[in-house]
Amino acid sequence: MVINPLDDLLTYPQGLGAAKRTANQLTIPELVRALRQIDPHKRVLAFRLLEKDKAIAVFEALTPDEQATLIEGMTDPEILHFLEALEADQRVRLFEELPAKVTKRLLSQLSSESRDAVNLLLGYPEGTIGRRMNLRYLALRQDLTVEQAIAAIRESSLDINDLSIIFVIDEQRFYRGFVQPIQLMKANPHQPLQDLVQGQELAIAVTAPELAAAKLLKEYDVPAIPVVDQEGRLVGDITFDDVIDLIEEEATSTILAQAGVGNLLNRDQAWSERLVRGPIRYAVQLRIICLIITLIGGMIVGGVIQYFEEVLEAVVAVAIFIPVVMDMGGNVGTQSTTVFARGLAWQHIDIRRYGGYLFREFRIGAIMGLILGTAGGLIAFLWQGLPNGIPQLGLAVGLSLFVVITFAAILGALLPWVLLKLGFDHGPAADPFITTIKDFTGLLLYFYLVSVFLGLSF
Repeated sequence: MVINPLDDLLTYPQGLGAAKRTANQLTIPELVRALRQIDPHKRVLAFRLLEKDKAIAVFEALTPDEQATLIEGMTDPEILHFLEALEADQRVRLFEELPAKVTKRLLSQLSSESRDAVNLLLGYPEGTIGRRMNLRYLALRQDLTVEQAIAAIRESSLDINDLSIIFVIDEQRFYRGFVQPIQLMKANPHQPLQDLVQGQELAIAVTAPELAAAKLLKEYDVPAIPVVDQEGRLVGDITFDDVIDLIEEEATSTILAQAGVGNLLNRDQAWSERLVRGPIRYAVQLRIICLIITLIGGMIVGGVIQYFEEVLEAVVAVAIFIPVVMDMGGNVGTQSTTVFARGLAWQHIDIRRYGGYLFREFRIGAIMGLILGTAGGLIAFLWQGLPNGIPQLGLAVGLSLFVVITFAAILGALLPWVLLKLGFDHGPAADPFITTIKDFTGLLLYFYLVSVFLGLSF
């Protein structure tokens, strides 16, 4: 078991001195892990013990949801100290996690520059590039010389990460391309920037979907992408780090919502928000309906076992492999739903032409079923089949695993799609349905094959 270095020290007042020394000796990743493992009250207390610079670094490393939870236990002066240290796009994502009243109160207390930057980003629709773009970038006019550009870079207050790419604009701020600092170092000092620009076509609209930036960064292999308004004027940029944050958030929402892009994503977000933040009655109502189906399915599976009771009494070894058949199908089904969800989130799956992907998942399931069925059948044959004089048991286990794994792969990809098409909240519904169907069919097949191969009546 991993011991949290702060948990015990924060329990008693006399331990605060030691907690402060311990906390400030930890690295940023260690502190983030430690804070995530303790209850919210202790988390606020530990955070207040940190040195100023370390506290800011830790706050920036937390997710917006974790930042919001931390803020709820702090006073306004403490909060503003950290808000001012965040980038504008980070503040926006944090404000989205806070209640509207808290956001309005904190926004009114920010400096005018910080408030204007946040209001600018909040003016764009949620889910667009404009809501996430970075406002810390350097843009130089195309008529400047290389020598003047290098001087501007030296005088800039931006940090080195923000200066990894320099955008080039004209007198009306229309985007004309970019240059990289290494180009400037090697160029003739009197050469104009417009002779060095590249990537004139590399720009993304401020209203474009967030994930479009990830595709552009992958295609062009640049540290940042310029963001332009409807007329083509430069208004911000999207950096590699912004895209990494986006991917992490998409992965998390994918796991929670079990799918969704485009119109589907907006619907999934609404479902997820109601489940997480809505009335408890709604969450219980929705989840318990799915679990009641699982409960009924479990009773039916129990009926299958009872129906084949004579088979179990005749060959006790048959019971040993029941968990194997049930668990393998469940694990494969869960894998398929996760792969399906990620594919939708990244738009790798076209739900209008779903047959191709479903056939691909069938082939994958069949290959895995063949490999694991062969391995499982061989183990059953050597472990329980030969010693008990029932070598056919290995064949029954192997065939059952092959069919169950193949079926679970198809079901795990098909059922979330069906629920999506029918307009149901597939997040809490897909896995219970898959578990129920897979357990029933898997056990029924397994007992049937055992009965047939061993010549038992049922």
